[in-house]
Amino acid sequence: MRRIVFRLKTILLAVLPFFLMAGPSLLKAAPASEETRSLTLDDAVRTGLEKSRILEIARLDREMAGQKIRESWSAVLPKLSVDFVYTRSLKPSVLFFPESFFGGTGTGLKALEISADNAAHATLDVHQPLFNGSAFAGIRASGIVRKMSEEAYRSAESAVVADIKISYFDALISKEQLSLVEQSIARWEQSRKDTRAMFRQGVAADIDTLKAFLSVENLRPDLIQAENRVATTMTRLKNVMGIPMDSNVKLSSKLEIPSTAYPADINAAYREALDSRPDLHQLDLQVRAEGEKINAARAERFPLLSAFGKLESQTAFNDGIRPSDSRWPASSSAGLQLTMPLFTGYRISAQVEQAKIGQLQTRTRFEELKANIRAEIEVRLLNYRESQKRIEVQSKTISVAERSYNISRLRFKEGIGSRLELTDAELQLNKAKTNYLQAVYDCLAASTQLDKALGRSYFSLLPTSRPSGA
Repeated sequence: MRRIVFRLKTILLAVLPFFLMAGPSLLKAAPASEETRSLTLDDAVRTGLEKSRILEIARLDREMAGQKIRESWSAVLPKLSVDFVYTRSLKPSVLFFPESFFGGTGTGLKALEISADNAAHATLDVHQPLFNGSAFAGIRASGIVRKMSEEAYRSAESAVVADIKISYFDALISKEQLSLVEQSIARWEQSRKDTRAMFRQGVAADIDTLKAFLSVENLRPDLIQAENRVATTMTRLKNVMGIPMDSNVKLSSKLEIPSTAYPADINAAYREALDSRPDLHQLDLQVRAEGEKINAARAERFPLLSAFGKLESQTAFNDGIRPSDSRWPASSSAGLQLTMPLFTGYRISAQVEQAKIGQLQTRTRFEELKANIRAEIEVRLLNYRESQKRIEVQSKTISVAERSYNISRLRFKEGIGSRLELTDAELQLNKAKTNYLQAVYDCLAASTQLDKALGRSYFSLLPTSRPSGA
């Protein structure tokens, strides 16, 4: 037993240097984790537009509208059909004739076979509408529907862009808020160290060290909450972008004050919205489509004129005769068909009135939307200007709060100031930075909502930004 243990120790001592030398190389050979992707705001928007399921649905709706246009044209294009029928007689068909037809003198009937063993019939039909007012109105309406689908896509794109931008700003501010909590903890940690040193020198009391400890520990829950907000906002950002949740993403943009130019007054902004809002254009097109629906209902009173033609051939032959040897006589015909409704039980007049009422409803919704846009733009402009004023005020407050904290900390270290004074200065500094950060975020969010309210496209108006100086 001792020999076995001795041999194991010898082997272990011999192999151990090899593992110590090869350890770093073995670690390097391990598969690396997924590379972290740096993501700017523009990258996030582009990725979201490519992968958004909402936009994919809008794209499919646009393609469906194109197919509806093709379908509407089928009502005025010629229709061509071919029909072929083959019949095999299992028992022949007969007709009964008086015997006198065959030279007889009796009064009975004699059966005469009239069918062949095989029969075939081929028909080619052509139908061409010449005048159909309802169909022409449907074609015009389908073209309007196609434009409506394009405006609906623009509206969906605007909503997706705004959602991605707001989610990106949420993730940015959560990271900045986490940084503020960490900075506050670091300041209190330094204050705790200063208090301990002063306690050893007999300058500070024991209660001061306890308060310094509690000041740090009371910020731990805030740190946990801030870390959780970072995780949740990043999850939401990945979701609206349509990327996998396990993707490693690092936000490279910063919370910066937008320098986008906006109209000086509400009336100018309202006029811009009337020219650019896709949802307003969509409703305007719907009013026009309702007008074509009225025309289509009225066209039901007009006559329908169409041309038709037919080419047919048939044959019959008994067994033992090849189909190619049988006769195939052909016949053809052509003509015009005119259909004129005289009385439809008030169906057409009811449909016309329904279409008129539908158009009035759409016009009312159009006017209601215009009023809502006017109110929305006024609110968005006020929120944007209010956030700008808060930024101007808070940017000055931060420098004052930092100076006040530094003076209070120096006074406390020298034994002149009190701990209450230092605590108040730290709280004021943290509040000033938090308010400034919130003001910048509110300005970015208000700018995003204002761009959407004005109907501005994100990539046609890439705003330049300047650093916030935070």
